[in-house]
This record gives sequence, C-alpha cells and structure tokens, in this order.
Amino acid sequence: MISNSVAASVINAKQTFQKRPLIISGPCSAETEDQLVETAVQLAALGKVDVLRAGIWKPRTRPGSFEGVGTKGLPWLQKAKEKTGLPVAVEVATGKQVEDALHFEVDILWIGARTTVNPFSVQEVADALKGVDVPVLIKNPINPDLELWLGAVERVAKAGVQDIGLIHRGFSSYGNTEYRNAPMWHLAIEMKRRNPEMLLINDPSHICGRRDILLDVAQKAINLDFDGIMVESHINPDEAWSDAKQQITPEQFGAMLSAIEWRKEDINSDDFHAALEKFRQQINHIDDELMQLIGQRMKIAKQIGQYKKDNNITILQTNRWNEILERAYQRGEVLGLSQEFVSRYMDAIHLESINLQNKLMNK
Repeated sequence: MISNSVAASVINAKQTFQKRPLIISGPCSAETEDQLVETAVQLAALGKVDVLRAGIWKPRTRPGSFEGVGTKGLPWLQKAKEKTGLPVAVEVATGKQVEDALHFEVDILWIGARTTVNPFSVQEVADALKGVDVPVLIKNPINPDLELWLGAVERVAKAGVQDIGLIHRGFSSYGNTEYRNAPMWHLAIEMKRRNPEMLLINDPSHICGRRDILLDVAQKAINLDFDGIMVESHINPDEAWSDAKQQITPEQFGAMLSAIEWRKEDINSDDFHAALEKFRQQINHIDDELMQLIGQRMKIAKQIGQYKKDNNITILQTNRWNEILERAYQRGEVLGLSQEFVSRYMDAIHLESINLQNKLMNK
C-alpha cells in the first residue's frame, strides 16, 4: 500500500505529464542540499519549468568518478519540492532505487540509457513498479538499437504503468565528433511513428555534451514536433561534480527557453490544409517516380551482377564505387544537397545493389 501523500503526488505528476511542451530541468547530480534547493528555487522563479530533475544515483562509465550521493539526497528533493511546488524526477536503475525513490515521494522516474540497454535491468525496475502507477520516462539505449528501446517500453507497460514517455538523448556512434552522443534523429522519429500517442522529449544536454549548441539541438527537436525538452542546469556549472561542460545556469536556461521558437503540429485553417495537401501530392508524385527509377537501377545492377558471375569477377569494384561517389557529391552540391545526405543515400543504394548481386552469385 502507498500512503495518501504518495498517491496525491502521483496524481499531480500524471497531470504534469500531460502538459505540452513539458519542460524538465535541474542539475546533473544532486551534490549538496543547498546546491539542489537553490537550483530548484531559481528554476521555479522562471515560471517556465514543469519538473525538477536531479541525479541521485549516477551510473558512470569508469569507476572512481562521482557516482551520486545516493539515497541521502532524496530528502533534499523533498525539500526542494516543498519549497518550489515543482514535481521531482530521478533516474533509477535497480528495484531498490525504485523503492527508495517512491518512499521519498519522487513524482516521476526515468530509466537511463545504460539501463535501457540491459533487458535484465529493465525487468528488475519493471518488477519494482508493479502496483504503483507512477509516470516513467525511458531514455533511448546507448547504442542505436530501436528494438531495445521498444523492449524497455513493453516491459514497463506490462508492469501496469499507464503513463510512459520517451527521452531522446542521442546514441554512441563511431566517428562522431560534433556531439557527445549523435542525435540520429531518424531513430527518434521512427520511435515516435510507432508510438504516436506517447510523450517524446529531447535531452540536448546529453546529445551536445557542451553548452554552445544546446539551443540549436533543442530548436531542431521542437521543429520536429517533440513534446518538450530536458536540460541540465546548475547554479555554478563550471564547478559541477559531473558533466560540467553541458550544464547551464537557471538564468541561461530561461534565456534559452525564450529564444526557442515554439511550434505547433497543426492549425485550424482550410487554406493552410489545402496548400499543404497540394505540396504533399507533388511529393507523392516525385516519390513514385524515384521508386520507379530506383527499381530500374536495380534491374541494371542485376544484369551487371550476372555479367560478373559469368566472368568470375568480384561484386565490389572499389575504383568504380569511388567514381560513383565523387560524381554524386559533385552533382549533389550543385543541387544543394549535403554531402552527408548524398553519402547516406548512395550507401543505401550501393548496399541494396550488393545484396542483389550476391544472391545471383550464390545461385
């Protein structure tokens, strides 16, 4: 049984969970009671923040790093909530952490990327959630695996949790240099497509890893119809005990929120819908033509594959592929297409051609 105060807290959190856009902020880690409470007070003063977040348990990549103050920080969250009226949220990774968080009336829980990647850990958290309908946010796994993300959602849903949301915090990616975690927006978009009614918020802090591009990433998320953002803030970011470079002050966060152009998915205008439908029909026709052209290209690729097989020639011809790529880059630049897009598009075409030719080789 849960107490009346916990039940009331859950009801309040469920109402907050429905707000759009949902704005969550707070320090990466709760370091001291004064630091946490003062950050909460400054965030609440903005009048724009809906939920206070703070790391209590911090799963770190390597031992020896600050791994959070632990359970002793939960009363600090209670005090911050009492002082500001803001619902509070923490990350949990074990059943015991779930129990401790609920005991101290934490309103919203989230499952972190390092936990989402492990089905055993997610199941332990889900088992601890049975019978307690507290809102739960689930971050994407560290690696770009949509099925792991979906699996975590399904496990939590089977535990009886009614309010489940998603946090897009980027993915670990080889060769990525611009971001701490590559956004891979297409994966978040696909997750939203499969779960259209589910809350999806963006975590620019963990995508960026630094302050100077937080606004750009947050704005792109809003442009893509995300339901809110979660940004790490700290009263003295440069002295933070964890992830100092990606945190900003509450004042800076307020300025960032003011700078974001908040967009909506639709408007009640017949003229707008008529004009948009006209453009969409043009896109549909072009897409049909593209599919026909790609189909013709693959027919030729099959003919080439047969010719290679008959003459005992390997599928991959590196010099020819480099020639195709260079030609595509040059043509793409003239047409205003980024080299990144051209590369991804041509890689997909090339892989399909290789697969078709390989099937012919193996007959």
